[in-house]
Amino acid sequence: MQYTIGTLSQIAGCASQTIRYYEKIGLLSPSMRTNGNQRRFNSHHIEQLTFIRHGRELGFSLDVLRELLDLTSAPQSSCGAADSIARRHLEEVNSRLERLNALKIELERMIDECMHNQVASCRVLEVLSNHALCNSHSH
Repeated sequence: MQYTIGTLSQIAGCASQTIRYYEKIGLLSPSMRTNGNQRRFNSHHIEQLTFIRHGRELGFSLDVLRELLDLTSAPQSSCGAADSIARRHLEEVNSRLERLNALKIELERMIDECMHNQVASCRVLEVLSNHALCNSHSH
């Protein structure tokens, strides 16, 4: 079955301009064209877009998704590379979570130390003005 870009957009839950972009950068397989030069997509495109959308929801970059999509072209090969990519991504997520947790703690401390008086004595503004007042200088 052939789908227009609008139909593919609805099925995949992805904007038409995003589909065009993915096709332009080679992340999505090229579409067939009608005599009138309109794009026509098939079920393989739906599978690719679903894969890409889910990967993006999990925080994978487009470059990493390209690597993962390339792996799907050899279904009988080892999934070690995919596992390695996922493990690397998990490490990045854990690192971001650690930084976000440190940020959360610092923001809570700033807010707790604020006396809610005047701007002149506002701890939040004071800390933002002087990074040395942060408990962690790695932000």
